[in-house]
Amino acid sequence: MRLLVVEDDVLLGDGLCMGLRKKGYAVDKATDGFQALDMIEVTEYDLIILDLSLPNMSGFEVLEKVRKNDLAVRILILSAKSFVEDKIKGLDMGANDYLTKPFDFFELDARIRNLLRQKISIEETVIYYGQISLDSSKRVVKVGETPVKLTRKEFGILEYLIKHPEEVFSAEKLMEHVWDGDVDLFSNTFKYHMYSLRKKVADFDQNAAGMIQTIRGVGYCLSAKYVQEGTCDE
Repeated sequence: MRLLVVEDDVLLGDGLCMGLRKKGYAVDKATDGFQALDMIEVTEYDLIILDLSLPNMSGFEVLEKVRKNDLAVRILILSAKSFVEDKIKGLDMGANDYLTKPFDFFELDARIRNLLRQKISIEETVIYYGQISLDSSKRVVKVGETPVKLTRKEFGILEYLIKHPEEVFSAEKLMEHVWDGDVDLFSNTFKYHMYSLRKKVADFDQNAAGMIQTIRGVGYCLSAKYVQEGTCDE
């Protein structure tokens, strides 16, 4: 899951990002409304944590512009504005939750989990691809009836591919969705996680060894043959 923290307080913003990354989220940070809108334009976020007291453009303005273009992304307002009128205004404008500062990080984390569960409930919670089932809410992957233990990064890669079964994605695109914005695109980190993911799936189902295909010079996609025939063999 990829989150965007919009917070002009550098110390608070950095602290939030650090805490959320420890929870396994990919996190980007914006320090003003214009930067946030630019990032939202080019990156698909699962949830936005939005401060209201931003320089140049208020959080309310950011919220209004985001809602005009994207009805799906979840937005949690995190603000020192504690008046009931501000809370009502934010929720009426389309925010999904409102938490006032000062706050407890564990409460924020619980609210984020709740909002992400709500997002998932709009779609199918369990997705099937051949013998593989992926439960987004419980973060469980099974081959047949056997659970496969994946890391958060491996789960994120597989989840993104299964949700877009007929599309080819570059390594950069997959990393943008699963990793933080400052990931080194030229490191071997992605290749290692892709290798590990493929191996773990194949250990439980040899027919799925080639399920994630490499399209040389283009990227990665799922094998349609695995769904149609239960194997990736020629």
